[in-house]
Amino acid sequence: MSFLSQKTFTNIIAATPLVSIDLLVENTEGQILLGYRNNRPAKGYWFVPGGRILKDESMDSAFKRLTLAELGVVLERQQAEFLGPYEHFYNDYVFGEGVTTHYVVLGYKLLCDIDISRLPMVQHNQYKWFDKPSMLVNDKVHQHSKWYLQA
Repeated sequence: MSFLSQKTFTNIIAATPLVSIDLLVENTEGQILLGYRNNRPAKGYWFVPGGRILKDESMDSAFKRLTLAELGVVLERQQAEFLGPYEHFYNDYVFGEGVTTHYVVLGYKLLCDIDISRLPMVQHNQYKWFDKPSMLVNDKVHQHSKWYLQA
């Protein structure tokens, strides 16, 4: 898989939807894992882990790559419950403003306990386990992450 230049990726984001996988991770205490976003879109909000599917990457391969990158452990898509497709629309994009972002998101639920002190800090600068009621009323939890509990 090759990496795109900023100009090429900007043109793609401006012209097409991106396909991604979001991970609703629930621990054995019924809490949901959220990370505080470092990057646009959704910068400055608590958000579920996840990421986009790359060109020529199968959904199974993307799932394994994303669980390793976001959760520090390789998990199989068959271990997750499919929550359905979602659409996320943003007024900005990864490189700033002036371009909107449209994601077609495949939502998956995973049941697992994860040591949040060992999670990567690329997309999120901190992690927290949220109980569901407080997650739904917290203004800093992004609406798109709340949708997975409201389905």
